[in-house]
Amino acid sequence: MVDRLDLLPASEEHAYRLLVRMAGAGTEEFAERAGIGSGEATMLLETLQRKGLVTPGPTFHALPPDVALGEALLREQEALESARQLVAALSEEYRSSTRRRSADHLVEIVVGADTLRERLRDLQDSARDEILWFCRANPLAMQGPDNAEEKSALTRGVRYRAIYERALLDKPGELAGIAEAVGWGEQARTLPLLPVRLAVADGSLAICPLVPDAEWGVAEPTAALVRSGELLGALIALFESYWERATPIDGGGAEEPDKLLLSLVVAGMPDKSIATHLGVSKRTVQRRLDRLMSVAGVDSRPGLAFQAAKRGWL
Repeated sequence: MVDRLDLLPASEEHAYRLLVRMAGAGTEEFAERAGIGSGEATMLLETLQRKGLVTPGPTFHALPPDVALGEALLREQEALESARQLVAALSEEYRSSTRRRSADHLVEIVVGADTLRERLRDLQDSARDEILWFCRANPLAMQGPDNAEEKSALTRGVRYRAIYERALLDKPGELAGIAEAVGWGEQARTLPLLPVRLAVADGSLAICPLVPDAEWGVAEPTAALVRSGELLGALIALFESYWERATPIDGGGAEEPDKLLLSLVVAGMPDKSIATHLGVSKRTVQRRLDRLMSVAGVDSRPGLAFQAAKRGWL
């Protein structure tokens, strides 16, 4: 609704209404009825005349308001529509800006190996519940032995679930480091290939390097820090889908000397690599495998892997 003050000031509206009731009046009569001075009455009547609301004097008669005020009302309506369009445009600009600000808040880009390494350390130091980790071969910013934060986090009760690419297990010292981490409490599994590098803390922050392997040495390591939102939920779901089909890696121990051997066999590592990691001969590895297959009642490695899963050996 248009405010009446946008069409007529209160004094002019009051004067027009009075003149309608009087069915015409001169200046003095109008001033007396309105309770105002003749000078003010003259000014009001002349103003109403200029606006097309009363006839010329000396006797002033009220004219129909629809003609005189119709144009003013139309201008008010046009102004209102213009204001509405302006509000709509500003609202869209605000929403667009808010979306950009939200995106900036949810995803942050970090560049450089040193910066990425520090963010990975901070992610683990601040974790309170759980760390999820995709560990691809050829780590981009942090080698396994450099990750001193994991033991500290495990000690204070943070759960670690890590999936390692199989090629990483073949690198000197990596399997021993993984076995040590498993001894601290890490849950480790392996798969032939992983889709991305990924670390997630407490389901609220993920670090996902963006530079493809083919660009190493050409471009600076670049990663996205992803905070709570649909993208983070998708990354967590990706991890869980790979975790379900990954093969467990067991650290073994003096009381279970063949459990690590079994986990490496199920992971698909060749005998020579297993022998190197265990510090024994290839023949010893094969002899232990023959014994395990005999216990499981099978005569093939696929059958051994099936029985290991069925019997909960891993």
